[in-house]
Amino acid sequence: MSQTSCVLRPYRYFCTAGKGMEQFLVQEVISKLAAFDVEHVQGKVFFTTSANVKKLQGLKSAERLFLLLKKEPPMNVPWNTGKAKHVIQKKIIGDDRVWMDTLSTWQILQRDLNDNSSYKSKTKNSQKRKWEEEDKKEHNKKMNLEGGLVGSPSQVDLERIPDHQESIELDSGICGDDGKSSLCEKVSQEDVSLNHKELSALFRVSCRCSGSVAKRFNAQELGQIIGTAITEQLGWKAELRDPDVEVNVHLSDAHCVLGIPVFRLPLAHRTYIKTTGLRSTIAWAMVSLADIKAGTTLLDPMCGVGTILLEAAEDWQGSFFLGFDINESQLKKAYNNVQFANLTEKIDLIRASVMEIPLPSASVDAIVCDIPFGRKFNSETDMRTMLPDILKEMERVLCVGGNLVLLLSPQLSVHLKKYFNKECKAANNAISSSEHAEDAGTSSQDTNVKMVPFTREATLKENCNSLSKQFASLIPNGTYRVSLGATDALIHRYKKVSI
Repeated sequence: MSQTSCVLRPYRYFCTAGKGMEQFLVQEVISKLAAFDVEHVQGKVFFTTSANVKKLQGLKSAERLFLLLKKEPPMNVPWNTGKAKHVIQKKIIGDDRVWMDTLSTWQILQRDLNDNSSYKSKTKNSQKRKWEEEDKKEHNKKMNLEGGLVGSPSQVDLERIPDHQESIELDSGICGDDGKSSLCEKVSQEDVSLNHKELSALFRVSCRCSGSVAKRFNAQELGQIIGTAITEQLGWKAELRDPDVEVNVHLSDAHCVLGIPVFRLPLAHRTYIKTTGLRSTIAWAMVSLADIKAGTTLLDPMCGVGTILLEAAEDWQGSFFLGFDINESQLKKAYNNVQFANLTEKIDLIRASVMEIPLPSASVDAIVCDIPFGRKFNSETDMRTMLPDILKEMERVLCVGGNLVLLLSPQLSVHLKKYFNKECKAANNAISSSEHAEDAGTSSQDTNVKMVPFTREATLKENCNSLSKQFASLIPNGTYRVSLGATDALIHRYKKVSI
């Protein structure tokens, strides 16, 4: 009887991410997974880690997670159709040992997932019909697989979400100290050393293509070309309806990337959110900028259905969260979400206006807020008119040293920036220093003060003082442009430095 061993081995992965989210994901994989060899391109972050699958599942800024099959430079496709197909097939398949090694690693990860009885019970029906056939049962017996392998059809479906939306709880073993997590591969040594010729899979191919390749073939045609090569050269069987392995292919003028999804559901799918609002990955990114620590009190004064509060309470322990909203319907949805997530002890919801926050001055450590914009909200009042008063009230209740994080439309972002114009603040400082120097009877040369020409001084005072001095205690601390799908938005971060 072979003994189970816990193998410490790093694997290479990549995650897809929304536009602008790559920098947040880079920081997250480093801090949560102790990832190394981290690199990113637009929409993707590549990394290596030995973290267990449960920690992988805990990534919050990613859309989907893939086991990296290969990452190659872009391919030059001949104009002759027959030659082009041959080049694509040769480039994609390459060394079949890479495919077999990746498939073997994917099986190990699936074993670790399937050790959780909750996961097995919820995936039992979908897998049952694949293994009813006698030859497949015999094959699985040899492979000692519990969950089977995944297949892939030729269709544009890289970000596909399964029809079933049940909550799937994944678990895994952890080896080593708390600070050094690794995949506990609960398989015997003879399983690890399986002959590659015995490995097979029911597969489906999902393609995305852009650039020169897309001018020659569409995604469906590429899927057929690649699927044929996989069947002929690797011996895998195509299964479009209910595959075991989904091979994701992205061809562009920048790279050629292939991967196999680690989880059936996207990482961006939140099992603890009943009614969705702001995109959960964006909400998490905003909260990550608030610098939450144990004992922190975080406020969302326009909480809507509570997405920001839920993301904060789920990932940051030992803190307290407040949500205000004037809309009773939205607040009811937020309350239902909090109950659904079993976070009633960590999140308090109150009906109140952001224009008159019912809290003492300097009473919260962080404020994170999605400022409503767009047709979806049908605001009767122009948000540009309201924004200065909203910001002033937020500034009042925020503690010195606290962070203010706002999500704004591009139009509101431009409007807000004039209140923190660096040129205005620099000019005001120069004017103040100049006046102080004159009062002290010294020259600008003696005090190293950059003098402001008198002709500009009056104009600067008139235009700048009324703006920059309104929020003198708030210092801009970063702006991040992110995609909400149909439109972009900007995350603004400010730090309060004085009363």
